[in-house]
Amino acid sequence: MSKPAALDLVERARALAPLISNEADEIERTRRLTPAVTAALIENGLYRALLPQSLGGAEAPLAIFMQMQEEIAKADASTAWCLGQCSVCAMVAAYLDRDVAEEIFNKPPGILAWGAIAHEVRVVSGGYRASARWDFASGSRQASWLGAHVRILEEDGTPRRKPDGTPEIRTILFPVASAIMHDVWDVIGLKGTGTDSYSVDNLFIPEKFAALRDEPSALREPGPIYKIPTHYVFAMGFAATSVGLARAMLDSAIDLSRRKTPQGLSAMRENNAVQGLIGRTEATLRAAGAYLYSTAAEVWRDLEAGAPVTEAHRIAMRIAATWTIHRSTAVVDTAYHMAGATAVFAANPFERRFRDMHTIAQQIQARDTHYEDAGRAILSDKLQAPPTAR
Repeated sequence: MSKPAALDLVERARALAPLISNEADEIERTRRLTPAVTAALIENGLYRALLPQSLGGAEAPLAIFMQMQEEIAKADASTAWCLGQCSVCAMVAAYLDRDVAEEIFNKPPGILAWGAIAHEVRVVSGGYRASARWDFASGSRQASWLGAHVRILEEDGTPRRKPDGTPEIRTILFPVASAIMHDVWDVIGLKGTGTDSYSVDNLFIPEKFAALRDEPSALREPGPIYKIPTHYVFAMGFAATSVGLARAMLDSAIDLSRRKTPQGLSAMRENNAVQGLIGRTEATLRAAGAYLYSTAAEVWRDLEAGAPVTEAHRIAMRIAATWTIHRSTAVVDTAYHMAGATAVFAANPFERRFRDMHTIAQQIQARDTHYEDAGRAILSDKLQAPPTAR
């Protein structure tokens, strides 16, 4: 298992693109990352992008993680999605005792995945008891450990609450062998992610395997990346994934336009309408990427200077990620229509990317309600500066 320097991650991702592209059809067919792709990601240390350096990880800056995601997505969106999910899951190591983190992340394959927040666990002597089923566990088919975000019930059944009165949420962690996997991922896009469900029955979780994820008081690592709540790192990483997918889709449309002469029409490369459409779409994609990465740079600059993550930072990342996914979807749609009948054949590079992009656009990171949440915060008197103040 390789330990890359953070700056190596992007080059390693780029170097793996031919392998991943060659395996993409098999990933789609089997609805799993292939052994060859999984092994390459592990060997090159990509799953360890956000793991603390103290545990042998790269502890990459936010923008480097995003660029890694973008490069992998150009080759296959399902692979990028699994990698992004499991990379961010590894950030929980910053909230764990060293021996627990070593057991989870430094015994091959050292991959953790989890699904959506749901259900409760009950306090018992030395830990918790869990009986539940969770969904949307992207990357779980490559994982050696699973997690689940749960509410805590005391032994008498009363909910445990934080000092501010909100329910306490912990992330319980357990070996994949302790769970039953449920093959449910029968979908139109991102088929290869194996985003299945998993369940446990009366499973004991020792106290030290129940992390207070994203709770600043429980944080054990000083790096800037761990100041950012994990759901915002998910958002930025998946938005970068959408940029990479859109880049590959538009590049394929450009390549087709250089070669194709539709029946009864002039060559696409000589068509003024096609030329203008490509120019405008190129601008849209570049603008989306520039906005996303400039937001990441602004946030990172402040965190590196010692500032805490603020409401303005959170709003900036949320609306940048949401808008970038929406703009990337528009680019994919334009490229798909530009390709005409060519796009509907599975042998060509358009059809799968179209389905993958529209699956990303249905995911939680692309919800329109994020704009409402941001607007509400911007209009409140609690926000002291606009989210992109310089």
